[in-house]
Amino acid sequence: MGEEADGRFIDLRHEPDEPKRQFDRTLRLRRLARLEQMGLATEHAPGVWELSERMEPTLREMGERGDIIRNMQKALRADGHDRDPMTFHIHDAAPETPITGRVVDKYLTNELGENLTVVIDGIDGRTHHVPGIEPSRLDEARIGSVIEIGPPDTASRPSDHAIAGMAEDGIYRPSRHLEQARFEGRVPGGDYEGFVDAHVRRLEALRRAGIAERIDADQWRIPEDFEARAADHDARRNGQATIRIVSTFDLENQIGADGATWLDRRLVAPDASDLASAGFGQQVREAMDQRREHHIDQGDAIRQQNGRVFYRRNLLATLREREVARIGAEMAESKGLPFRAAADGESVSGKFTGTVQLSSGKFAIVEKSHEFTLVPWRPVIDRQLGREVSGIMQGGSVSWQLGRQRGMGL
Repeated sequence: MGEEADGRFIDLRHEPDEPKRQFDRTLRLRRLARLEQMGLATEHAPGVWELSERMEPTLREMGERGDIIRNMQKALRADGHDRDPMTFHIHDAAPETPITGRVVDKYLTNELGENLTVVIDGIDGRTHHVPGIEPSRLDEARIGSVIEIGPPDTASRPSDHAIAGMAEDGIYRPSRHLEQARFEGRVPGGDYEGFVDAHVRRLEALRRAGIAERIDADQWRIPEDFEARAADHDARRNGQATIRIVSTFDLENQIGADGATWLDRRLVAPDASDLASAGFGQQVREAMDQRREHHIDQGDAIRQQNGRVFYRRNLLATLREREVARIGAEMAESKGLPFRAAADGESVSGKFTGTVQLSSGKFAIVEKSHEFTLVPWRPVIDRQLGREVSGIMQGGSVSWQLGRQRGMGL
């Protein structure tokens, strides 16, 4: 219809003689009336219409939205679920508040493979469509995995906090920072100059963003809200949603798992106010009930006469240790190498040879010539794949000692 308009105006005042053209005119008038209801067309006089300059982009956007909704419905139905499209939430970017739910679909948004779109069946009873995700961040999230996705991280960097803390009357002096660093003696490897230079490089980047001002080589002017502005700058520049893979196991596999699952973490912290009574939220409620019965059957929980359920003391740690022991024994058979569980407070050392995904989470495989062990994985250790590592088990995690970065509690 836009192609027929003369400078966005359409003149339909004259009714043609031919029946076919009369029918076409009637259809166009009905369409124009519909566009008028949408605020995309205006009738200035009987039969004289003006099309809004927003008509084409608006209709194009509506068409794209319709395609998204159909794709969301298709993905849900393929997984055996059906949802009311009125509960669909199509995000333009990272969500403003965190969303927890299961992955229904994920696909590349463009042919270059630069961005990924993920469809999440949320515990809030809504189905979310979130674009613009870096593909590598969802490599381990399969269909059915439970993830949490939220707004870009706006937390201030430790370097920004240090700069703000060292500033006096709004002036940061690298020489003063160097003196303080040497006095405290906490810089990894003792490279004090490199440590302070890293802070100066950060200030250079923020100077280009208009946040910091270089007075001279040893003086930088920073604003009172320096940390907040620097964090906001990072968030706007990165724009990436924060993503945490809560569980690579779907609900069905979590119900009967012998490890410490996401359902278990919800059971021991029984606030279910964030679970909707419909959609995936209701499915989680039902799965929690089944998981609770599983624990009772396994002797890890008891139900009293009044209906209250009490769980084994240190349930999560017990389940995690139980699963690690089972998987370790299975791996020992295939490796031909004895497995030894690492106790809390014990030193762990050996070659980091890979990872294994359990219902309790992701674990790193650390091997020696005569044995191997499984310890909780953290991203920082990935850079050490194939290398010797050492650390200390502390409270269900590991304090790694990697090169010069000693005592990194992760």
